[in-house]
Amino acid sequence: MSKRKLKEDSFASAECISKVQRILRERFCHPSPNEKLFGLELQYKQLLELLKQTAIHGESNSVLIVGPRGSGKTMLTCHVLKELMEVQQVRDNVLQVHLNGLLQTSDKIALKEITRQLNLENVVGDKVFGSFAENLTFLLEALKRGDRAHSCPVLFILDEFDLFIHHRNQTLLYNLFDISQSAQTPIAVIGLTCRLDILELMEKRVKSRFSHRQIYLVNPFDFTKYQNICKEQLSLPPEFPEKLFMQKWNKNIQCVLEDQSVRAVLQNQFHYSKNLRCLSMMLMLTLHNITVSHPYITASDFLEASRLCRMDSKANIVHGLSVLEFCLIIAMKHLNDTYDGEPFNFQMVYNEYQMFVQRKAHTVYSFEKPVVMKAFEHLQHLELIKSVEGPSNCAQREYMLMKLLLDNSQIMDALQFYPNCPTDVKQWAMSSVN
Repeated sequence: MSKRKLKEDSFASAECISKVQRILRERFCHPSPNEKLFGLELQYKQLLELLKQTAIHGESNSVLIVGPRGSGKTMLTCHVLKELMEVQQVRDNVLQVHLNGLLQTSDKIALKEITRQLNLENVVGDKVFGSFAENLTFLLEALKRGDRAHSCPVLFILDEFDLFIHHRNQTLLYNLFDISQSAQTPIAVIGLTCRLDILELMEKRVKSRFSHRQIYLVNPFDFTKYQNICKEQLSLPPEFPEKLFMQKWNKNIQCVLEDQSVRAVLQNQFHYSKNLRCLSMMLMLTLHNITVSHPYITASDFLEASRLCRMDSKANIVHGLSVLEFCLIIAMKHLNDTYDGEPFNFQMVYNEYQMFVQRKAHTVYSFEKPVVMKAFEHLQHLELIKSVEGPSNCAQREYMLMKLLLDNSQIMDALQFYPNCPTDVKQWAMSSVN
């Protein structure tokens, strides 16, 4: 019986850990409209009132939500739309159109998507529009036939708004803003962008029809608020089925966040970027270590996650190089030091390498020139070095000018973790004189 009971407990623990992983990963990767807005209460109120004017009173509007990536533009919009759609009058009467500048790369594609989302495809039937102008005319007529009293308001949400600015003649934006200034079908155009100079990119005729309403988003919270956000993100909800585990988990999170080493990690992350997406990425890596045998987050998990977040991808590539390839990197480093970063060619690197081999002939194995050339080309394929000359240059491979894409600090950091690096090679890398 005892073995059976132990097995059941183990199974329950595994199931509990699986629920924790699922809940927190969902929270980190797909923020829910039900979650709290951090420091955006004023912007939330402004946008909600604006959209209510369109959805309830039939007044057309246009607004830009401007802020750096990760500042909460999309989350703010989702929260406002969620509350708006909870109103019975709005839910049964308002249409939404969601466009993204990364997906709708031209006005023609955008118009087709608008037609699809407004369910106007049935109206079109088998008709084939011969041109972009005909498609636009059909859509505009469908929107312009209405009036404030009898038409369904339409909310246009344009993510990556600055990419629509680059469409030819900005035709779509011009017509949407034009409708928003008229007494026809009530529409609201909400643009989301991280470009602070967005108005300067608009053509004069487009700018004249824009309402010039802008809502700016920043991350106004201090470090204390940042810590509280971290705590809220990691805490399990009260409705978690395993009440005892939930209490222990939340108490452990409180204790871990009070640890000085964890506090230092969060301070470094806070000063590096207030972007909550970066915080979610670090917390995701922290959560990765949670298993049945390691059921609670520890300070070491935070330290490891921080190290992975800050890890230099190029330095990791250097760790996997052969000794010969690493020697060529060191030779390039010395050439950069000697010639103040001027471009070099393979022959110069080979001569530098040969000088080192001759000095250390008793410990370093010498490779033939074709083998060294192959190693040099491999470094180019890994994009650790690149040619500074155009593809049309007819210079021999040995004499094509190249540039090293690693700085000295990256090379020296990689040297510390390079496995089984010969002592002579280490000394050569650390020497400032060839």
